[in-house]
Amino acid sequence: MLRYLAVFALMLPVHAALGGPPVEGLWLTQDHDGVIAVEPCDTGGGKLCARIEGFFLDKASDPTPVDYRGVSQCHLPMITDAVEVEPNLWKGHITNPRNGDVWRVELYPERDGTLALRGYLGVPLLGQTQTWTRYDGKVPEDCRLTKPAGGDVVTR
Repeated sequence: MLRYLAVFALMLPVHAALGGPPVEGLWLTQDHDGVIAVEPCDTGGGKLCARIEGFFLDKASDPTPVDYRGVSQCHLPMITDAVEVEPNLWKGHITNPRNGDVWRVELYPERDGTLALRGYLGVPLLGQTQTWTRYDGKVPEDCRLTKPAGGDVVTR
């Protein structure tokens, strides 16, 4: 039994002891198809919010992506209630703009400068983690970005 507990403990993220960069800022999604802004919520209370700040289009003439309700994804809120539950670990809820599903979410910075975002239902063990990287590029007010020639996106 002790062996199983040890294996389970190794599967959990070790975020509090690792430290890492600030969670706030612009982040490039794992698939390099969007830029997400993470910042303190306007409502205060020490909560973090996240919204779609930009999206990469194949061609400049492509239409602006819309969510499941037909609303523009430009500046669309995704996280509105993340609270720091321990040092370097934020928990809240995230909305999938494609279908409106709401998941629990954990955000924690990694030592390598990336941001881990784990979405899950029920318990974190049954979720999926994405790794986001800092985005150093400029994002226009209309959120529309075109993929650079060669496909490399500016990250830190």
